[in-house]
Amino acid sequence: MEIKTDDYRIWHDPDSATVYMQGLLRLDGMEKYQSIMDVLLSVVDQLPSLTIDLRELEFLNSSGISMLSMFVVKVRDRGDVNLIFKGSDKVLWQTKSLKNLQRLMPSLVLQYE
Repeated sequence: MEIKTDDYRIWHDPDSATVYMQGLLRLDGMEKYQSIMDVLLSVVDQLPSLTIDLRELEFLNSSGISMLSMFVVKVRDRGDVNLIFKGSDKVLWQTKSLKNLQRLMPSLVLQYE
């Protein structure tokens, strides 16, 4: 599974059970993020553990952060998935926003590099 545009790329690597996101994600409104949410939900349905690697995602707007929040709540409500987010401590939005995802799902693991 892959979504690729001039601004961003999102893909799933089944060997590492990781969804990678890179580039600049500044889509207009939650509806535009539905295809990304569909990828995340499709992947998490197949796995007991999922890593989402955001280290190369330079920008994510508020609609994108809301989409990730909704995804985390859905995974939390399922109760049977280990979720790991990999972020970069050099990307400002990640250091400010990812800890809020952990508040939504206390078992979520945050790893910064």
